[in-house]
Amino acid sequence: MRDFTSDHRALALNTASLGHNLEGFGAGWSAEQVIDACAERGFGAVVFWRREIGARAVEIGERVRSAGMTVAGLCRTPFLVGPQAADARTVMDDFKASIDMAAALRAKVLTIVVGGVEPGKKGVEESLKIVVERVAEVAPYAAAHDVKLALEPLNPVYAGNRSCLTTLRDAIDLCDLIAAPNVGVAVDVYHVWWDTDVAAQLQRAGADRIFGFHLCDWLADTTDVLLDRGMMGDGVADLRALRQAVEGAGYSGPCEVEIFSANNWWKRDPGEVLDVMVERFRSVC
Repeated sequence: MRDFTSDHRALALNTASLGHNLEGFGAGWSAEQVIDACAERGFGAVVFWRREIGARAVEIGERVRSAGMTVAGLCRTPFLVGPQAADARTVMDDFKASIDMAAALRAKVLTIVVGGVEPGKKGVEESLKIVVERVAEVAPYAAAHDVKLALEPLNPVYAGNRSCLTTLRDAIDLCDLIAAPNVGVAVDVYHVWWDTDVAAQLQRAGADRIFGFHLCDWLADTTDVLLDRGMMGDGVADLRALRQAVEGAGYSGPCEVEIFSANNWWKRDPGEVLDVMVERFRSVC
C-alpha cells in the first residue's frame, strides 16, 4: 500500500469538489484558477466536468500538462438509460461527443454513470442489457481515440433515476459481457463503502480493469444523499481498508477526491477546501 504521508503526488482533484458540476454552486473559479491552485499544492492530476470545458478542451489540457499535472479523467457520459436519458440517437451522439472531448483533453478516463431504470421497465436487468449494448457499440470508437471508459456503480439509493448499476459485481459482469479492453470500472468510496463483497470483486477485476479510485466519505447523518458527501475522515467509510483492497488488486493510479457538498464544502473558499484535501489525504487515506 502506497505511503502518502509525505508524498501526495497521487492526489487528484475532481472539480465537483468545488461545486463546478452544478450551475450556481461554488466560488466560480475558472479552469485556470483551479489548475494553478492544484499545481501550487502539489496535486498530481485534475478531473474536469464537461460543462467547464466547452470548446476549450485542447487549451485546458495543455494548461494542465504545462503545470506539471495530468488530466486523470472527464465526467461524464450522458445517462445511457432511464428517466433522465434522451432518445437513443441523441444519447449515442452525445456519448461520442463526450469521447471527443476526453480525447481533446487527453484525459485518461471517461466516466460512465449509466442512468436509472428505463421507463416502462421494472427492476434493473432489462436496463442493464441496454447499457451493455450501448457501451459495446461505442467502445471501439473510444479505443480509436485512446479513451478508456469506466463504468461507475452508484449507491443503490440512486438505482431508480441515476444508476441501475449499483454494485461492483454487476459492473464487472458488464465488463465481461462487453469484452473490450478499454472498458473497466471506477471505484468510488461513496458508492461502495457499505459492500462487504468489494475486496473479492476488486481481485476479480484486476489491475487491467480498475480505471479509477474516488475518495470522499459517507456521513453517518447525511442530510442529502446526493449533495452531502463528507470530506475524508468525517464519516463512517473505512478509507484505508478500501484503498488497501484497490491497491491489492493492482491499482496504482490517481486517487481522485470527489465531494458533492452543497451546504458545507461548496460554500467555503476553494483554497481552504484544497488545503484540507491535502491534509486529509496524507493523514487518513
